[in-house]
Amino acid sequence: MGKSSETFNKKEKEKKRLKKYNEKKEKAEIRKTNSNKGKGLEDMMAYVDENGNITTTLPEPAKQKPTRADDSRTQVSENQS
Repeated sequence: MGKSSETFNKKEKEKKRLKKYNEKKEKAEIRKTNSNKGKGLEDMMAYVDENGNITTTLPEPAKQKPTRADDSRTQVSENQS
């Protein structure tokens, strides 16, 4: 009688192992289909509209304010030792 219970336990462990393996495989497949990796540059681009908000659509040229390179200011700070 002891031998049959060992066999039953082995079968149950094998079922659990296969179930876990299949669930893990399904999750990996879902992650793979939902990943953003390998998408085109256009899908990754973000634009700033006239109000300073980030959008995924290119702003209309008529609404853009003309800017010059002289108008922009950059500040470089030096490390003080």
